[in-house]
Amino acid sequence: MAITLRSRREIELMRQAGVVVADVLSELQRIAAPGVTTGHLDSVALRMAAEAGAEALFKGVRSPQARKPFPGAICASINDEVVHGIPSDTVSLKDGDILSIDFGVRLNGYCGDAALTVAIGSISEANRRLMDATREALEIAVSMARPGVKWSQVAGRMQKHAESAGFSVVRDFVGHGIGTRMHEDPKVPNFVSEDLLDDDILLTEGMVIAVEPMINAGSYAVRTLGNGWTVVTKDGRFSAHFEHTIAIVKGGCEVLTRRR
Repeated sequence: MAITLRSRREIELMRQAGVVVADVLSELQRIAAPGVTTGHLDSVALRMAAEAGAEALFKGVRSPQARKPFPGAICASINDEVVHGIPSDTVSLKDGDILSIDFGVRLNGYCGDAALTVAIGSISEANRRLMDATREALEIAVSMARPGVKWSQVAGRMQKHAESAGFSVVRDFVGHGIGTRMHEDPKVPNFVSEDLLDDDILLTEGMVIAVEPMINAGSYAVRTLGNGWTVVTKDGRFSAHFEHTIAIVKGGCEVLTRRR
């Protein structure tokens, strides 16, 4: 791994990108409702990013599994879609859906990345608990992250919280370092594995990471749809996703993807 430690100046530039992300996600959360298309949400995100002078990170990204680049500014993942849901002008949100929105930008050369899951209309108590447990897993990471802590300690607490609530933590997708590129070292899992224990991450002042628990109501097994992008749960049960970009600083961490 080649982990880049960021200066206070760089962290402040990443915070500026993170504020754009937070503002966009806040607006999308406000307007997401039954009858609204995910394509409309995508157009709002693109417009707001452009008005802020930022570049939408996801649009045009290529993957070896997909024939076409990712077409959206946001990932809009509904219900059993875990991540990389493609925005559509023909797919309208329905009462009872849960929608995970992932969004990132580059501003002045530095990136910000965050995600949240939104309740559409009136949702079931089971889905409310799933969303709460996923959000709380991210909050656990924020509360524990500080210089000198091993990431396995954080990931273990996140995993235990999700599993004690009866849910499972997705294994195939993890968080990541972030800086001038969207994905940098290290990989930041939300669960403990032998690989993590063998090559643990010691949190160090200046590290900036995107922490993003993806938690399923049923099994953690997932599959990718034929479009090469959209990842869904294998058992068809719902999934939730929350993410923040955080900087490790003296005495703790700073969340860079919160509104000012």
